[in-house]
Amino acid sequence: MIIRPSDRVRKVETYFFARKLAEIAQMNASGADVINLGIGSPDLLPPKSVLQTLCEKSNGPIANKYQSYKGLPALRSAFSQFYKRHFDVDLNEDSEVLPLMGSKEGIMHIAMSFLQAGDEVLVPNPGYPAYAMTAKLSGATTVLYDLEESLGWKPDLKELGKRDLSKVKIMWVNYPNMPTGAKVDIGFFEELVAFAKSNEILLCHDNPYGFILNKTPMSLLQVKGAKEVAIELNSLSKCFNMAGWRVGALLGAKSYLDTVMKFKSNMDSGMFRPVQEAAVVALSQDQKWFQHLNDIYELRRREVWKLMKLLDCVYDKSTAGLFVWGKIPNTIKNGETYADEVLQNAKVFITPGFIFGTNGDRYIRISLCSEIEIFKKAHQRIAAYLEKRKK
Repeated sequence: MIIRPSDRVRKVETYFFARKLAEIAQMNASGADVINLGIGSPDLLPPKSVLQTLCEKSNGPIANKYQSYKGLPALRSAFSQFYKRHFDVDLNEDSEVLPLMGSKEGIMHIAMSFLQAGDEVLVPNPGYPAYAMTAKLSGATTVLYDLEESLGWKPDLKELGKRDLSKVKIMWVNYPNMPTGAKVDIGFFEELVAFAKSNEILLCHDNPYGFILNKTPMSLLQVKGAKEVAIELNSLSKCFNMAGWRVGALLGAKSYLDTVMKFKSNMDSGMFRPVQEAAVVALSQDQKWFQHLNDIYELRRREVWKLMKLLDCVYDKSTAGLFVWGKIPNTIKNGETYADEVLQNAKVFITPGFIFGTNGDRYIRISLCSEIEIFKKAHQRIAAYLEKRKK
């Protein structure tokens, strides 16, 4: 390479799944036929009416024109109505809703809009790797905070408050949590908002899993006064099976969204109009849609529990989201070792917990995004390998 990469790029690594999928592709090219249970990419279809809308609107005379950086008014209105209907949160559709090309885009936008060298960012351990990576790319310093298993994978806010937080500008939170699936109650959200106010920190809540196997979906913005110190990301990727469509939104006070808009408007030229129009239809779905979705995921989760039991892992049956998080047996060195062992010998890929932080080192994660027959096939392969290993 003649030209050196920038310092900011050299500080981060290629996303784990990008590297692992390349490895799996190479294995498959050699005839391995790997079963991939690692990634939360929904295999189910969006609602039929959403697909129909996309097809119909794609033939429209203005479908292919540039769109507003702020998204269609109808889409902003749909997000606003969705939050009112499900969370009883009032959002001004003109100033407190900013559609995004997926919430992962929003994580980067937030980091680049608010952070710079000298700032610190509180990132959960374990947690979604993008929180730390985007902080590094912005020039800020990542400060990990522990999610305590003994506290239901919540942080000890009293202990956290004893640290020097004078340089902390942003705190990332995510419930229902990924990767653990942990849920919280409104009381904990109230504690978070109070913590943020007392320490002058911007709370960034990533909320894509709220309706998956969760009877009590919540928004951090439900807390009185939350808009003063909190913004929330939401997405259609998981709850409406639209991961590849790249539709999400940032919700919160106008002042925060206006700041993000300055960065975003220099990064894209608007979202494909038919996708936005289809997203409006998705957001209008009633409770029957979520019930249908969760009936399928519940049956799949039971199969994943069987896999976890086969692997001698400890897991929590009360969690939410698209994954099951399991603690590996003490006889195994770590989750990475276990996942690689299963991949190489049973040709089944499961996600090692270390990629989410050091507190995930002794865990593995299995996605619910496969048909039941696939889980049963994976069970057969792993069982055969474990039996062979005994001999």
